[in-house]
Amino acid sequence: MTTRNPFLKINPKDNVAVALDNISKGYQIQLDGASFKLEETIPLKHKFACEAFTEQDSIYMYGVLVGEATKSIPQGGLLTTDNIKHKTQEVKGKTAAWEWTPPDSKKWEERFFMGYHRPDGQVGTDNIWLFFPLVFCENRNIETLKTIFEKEFNPPEKEPLQELLSQLVNGELVKENSASKASKKSNDYDNIKVRFLTHQGGCGGTRQDAQSLARLLAGYVNNPNVAGATVLSLGCQNLEIDIFKEALSNLQSGKEKPVLIYDQQTEGTVDAFLSKIIKNSFEEIKKANEIKRSPAPLSKLTIGLECGGSDGFSGITSNPTLGQVSDILSDLGGKSILGEFPELTGVEQELVNRCTSEPLAIKFLNLMQQYELAAASVGSGFDMNPSPGNIKDGLITDAMKSAGAAKKAGNAPISNVLDYTEYATIPGVSLLCTPGNDVESTTALAGSGANIILFTTGLGTPTGNPITPVIKVSSNSILTKKMSDIIDFDCGTIITERQSLEEVGDALLEYIIKVASGEEIPKAVQLKQNDFIPWKRGVSL
Repeated sequence: MTTRNPFLKINPKDNVAVALDNISKGYQIQLDGASFKLEETIPLKHKFACEAFTEQDSIYMYGVLVGEATKSIPQGGLLTTDNIKHKTQEVKGKTAAWEWTPPDSKKWEERFFMGYHRPDGQVGTDNIWLFFPLVFCENRNIETLKTIFEKEFNPPEKEPLQELLSQLVNGELVKENSASKASKKSNDYDNIKVRFLTHQGGCGGTRQDAQSLARLLAGYVNNPNVAGATVLSLGCQNLEIDIFKEALSNLQSGKEKPVLIYDQQTEGTVDAFLSKIIKNSFEEIKKANEIKRSPAPLSKLTIGLECGGSDGFSGITSNPTLGQVSDILSDLGGKSILGEFPELTGVEQELVNRCTSEPLAIKFLNLMQQYELAAASVGSGFDMNPSPGNIKDGLITDAMKSAGAAKKAGNAPISNVLDYTEYATIPGVSLLCTPGNDVESTTALAGSGANIILFTTGLGTPTGNPITPVIKVSSNSILTKKMSDIIDFDCGTIITERQSLEEVGDALLEYIIKVASGEEIPKAVQLKQNDFIPWKRGVSL
């Protein structure tokens, strides 16, 4: 067996390489017929110069422009925020036709998952009754309903940390008695889950923010994982009931899901208001519990593609693995959605060329430009996207981060470009305008129809979603072992065990099928990590 190089040059056009291990100063590099020594110790996941750079020289990685030297860097020198800065290629429009060779997907054509079939033809990977408010004034009532319904449908268990606190308070470990065990006995409603959303919007901001929130919430109701919903209104808010109903009607086709809407100012006292909600909601939940899983082709999957807490390996292992899965689903007629527009800067030209039409390319560039101008208007910009954690683990410019982040969408043609809250309906890859913020982006992916979300991370993050299972995919095996309670799948074997992208992609798709069928429960779901943050694009009034 040959010894693995402790470094990797990703693309033949690149003039930097990535350290796959901690590499000591003086190590002899053999690369592209040349030989040179490292001038500095190169930490794991960081980059070194494959040639000598002078000030203003261009830095290429993944075959695209990702930075510019701000001072001289010797061959074998470490790249840092002190010696390079963000720089991207200028983009004007489509420059070439996109050619794509689909992966061999024949073995997946007859595969299926066990899902919940909806009247409009969508298929859910879960069966959820959703409670949410149209305005923040109703958050307390939602929390009251959550307490009441979860005691009945999801009896609380004493968690290990509660046991620890009890031990500290009492000086001994409190053991569970038979009575508390009996309280955990499951009921007859194992085929339905109840989930609850709260938020800080619906009034006080701009009318545009209220309308945007209405479309987002309508997308949650329309998501195939949702069987129906109970909606609470105060009565005087910007996000009026009619605005929400209109947003929902614009999405629905065929038979409608049951949606119960209640207005507190119409109903009267809180007790009367909540009593009516509980009685009527329970009747509909009983009906939703009768819906059973049945086989569905993989073309019924809509995969949200997300990354957070990325590291220097994300663009080498986990993100390309998602790209492999996305390409297989595209070939099968499924859908995938790539968001996080601030993390696509620098790769716009490739994405524009992948668009199936000129209007789609123009829409993408316009959305990117509008977003960047909005960031600049408050003294920020896409170049400020990398977090301290990203930089510490080797992602030192936004273009470098973006070039790796875009790998999540594979190489299939881009069939649609969606603004925030628009719903994915066309098979293939859709680009969705969202922030890079993890929770705002995953919130948007579910609102645009994702029935599974694949979330890559190199540093670790607990983020989940109330209605869509979020599968955590690690870029490195160290993280998988270190944070095993939040990681579902390890792509680090591409480096540690030299597994091929095809092997790891196939293994991930097998896991996705199990999650979509309810056979595996992702860690974020187990931990009840139900994160929901709408993107507020306007100002507060």
